[in-house]
Amino acid sequence: MELIDGKKIAERIKDEIVQEILKLGARPNLAIILVGERDDSKLYVKLKEKQAKEVGIDTHLYQCAADIAMSELISMIDFLNADESVDGILVQLPLPDGLDADKVVERIRPDKDVDGFHPYNLDKMLATCGYEIEPPLIGVIGEVLKEADCEVRGKLAVAAVNSEILGRAIKHFFECAGARVELLYNGETASNKWLKQADVLVTALGRPAAISGEMLKDGATVIDIGISRLPDGRVVGDVDAESTKGLSGFLTPVPGGVGPITIAMAFKNTLRLFKEKK
Repeated sequence: MELIDGKKIAERIKDEIVQEILKLGARPNLAIILVGERDDSKLYVKLKEKQAKEVGIDTHLYQCAADIAMSELISMIDFLNADESVDGILVQLPLPDGLDADKVVERIRPDKDVDGFHPYNLDKMLATCGYEIEPPLIGVIGEVLKEADCEVRGKLAVAAVNSEILGRAIKHFFECAGARVELLYNGETASNKWLKQADVLVTALGRPAAISGEMLKDGATVIDIGISRLPDGRVVGDVDAESTKGLSGFLTPVPGGVGPITIAMAFKNTLRLFKEKK
């Protein structure tokens, strides 16, 4: 399979953001909350801070201990909600055990929700085929399909996910694009007939090499959102990329695929929230 260069797509999106911010003459402000000491989370946040600065977005990092009380974290979000200088709020996931990520996301003001998964924003998204705040991962899917010149109308799109919320959002995206859609949840992917028939596969399981080339349709477009870190430190996706080399079609590699695009789409949302407020 031909690998999709996520960095190239991300650079194009970020260039567009730079040009728009220069025209506006003012810089959006993004608050990032990091809880705990996960090395991968700290790395992602560091990348977001660096790249935000490059495109003209100011960031403020709120770093918290892993044992922070839920009430204290909620109070921090309330503080940022009330701060009108903050245009967007981004909580780095996953959160440590004992903290309810759903409640944290629900506490963010919908008009500062960079990830687009606040229930209010999600309900609005599912009620129409237009987007006010497009979840970055959904934006990633659209950008990859454009890069692969993949028309999905009338095709079969399969999403293998470990989150019902994400599954609903992906299903809605493809239905709006005119595709037939099948959802598979954790544990339903092994030798599943829908994988072999999928013209487009989006996988977000977080299970290393859970999907091999022999499970895929030749010529498919495969968008690998799943990210796992192996004991030796390597970062890998849900798809065993090596086993897909004999197939035609497209694959987003891990790393270097959806990750850079996701960050760029989060910046795009921050800019949009800023413009709507101003």
